[in-house]
Amino acid sequence: MSGALKLAGGIPVFDSHFHIVDRRFPLVPNQGYLPDDFACGDYLARTGDMALCGGAVVSGSFQAMDQVYLLDALATLGPAFVGVTQLPSTVSDAELAKLDAAGVRAVRFNIKRGGSEGIEHLEQMARRVYQLLRWHVELYIDSRELGGLEQTLLTLPAVSIDHLGLSKEGFKTLLKLAERGVRVKATGFGRVDFDVKQALRDIASANPEALMFGTDLPSTRAPRPYRDEDLLLVLDTLGEELARKALYQNALSFYRPAKNGSAAFVSG
Repeated sequence: MSGALKLAGGIPVFDSHFHIVDRRFPLVPNQGYLPDDFACGDYLARTGDMALCGGAVVSGSFQAMDQVYLLDALATLGPAFVGVTQLPSTVSDAELAKLDAAGVRAVRFNIKRGGSEGIEHLEQMARRVYQLLRWHVELYIDSRELGGLEQTLLTLPAVSIDHLGLSKEGFKTLLKLAERGVRVKATGFGRVDFDVKQALRDIASANPEALMFGTDLPSTRAPRPYRDEDLLLVLDTLGEELARKALYQNALSFYRPAKNGSAAFVSG
């Protein structure tokens, strides 16, 4: 076990953001980029030293609208894990119900990289999936672009934003959204252009329910990939009570996995 994870004291972790990359299933180059394989076994081996109690498999730009890989990953990882997928606005209610039964809990809008449905469909889809299934929407977006969406996001029933919003410019808008109930993923620390510790403190102070930690594995295209010290940073910065919220309690409440793994850790 790494020093960072020893110091984490065995606190459960619900990994709210990671990708599975498996070339048995369709991949679509994004701006010429395709990631290396990172299958379920690779993920469980990499996280084997943390007290993993579940997580969210997030569809990347390079997976576009493919659901087959995600259904396979969820079946492999088990009911403590959920899926975040990309869907066309024309998806049927029957398909949504099928995905929900398999463990999918959210629709992703990838404003940063593409591969998802267009932002013009955000409001309609967000209301529809929440009304039908209590799903939320997730946005991969640079916080510099949040100003134009702020009022819309505040009216939606359930929203999360990836990677602390990425940019210092726009962070004040992100903070206002967090105060009003938008969730913020404490992920991708190597992607941001600001002090992560201060951002974590500010968001947790604005709304203790907002932060949800994730590894962002395998950290595709990140300037600095996830490292185990990122987990320790959350604990050291927030203190144990708020860290427990960020590391697993907030995400378990938000994602509603079929099996709450916080009492029985996932084994790789």
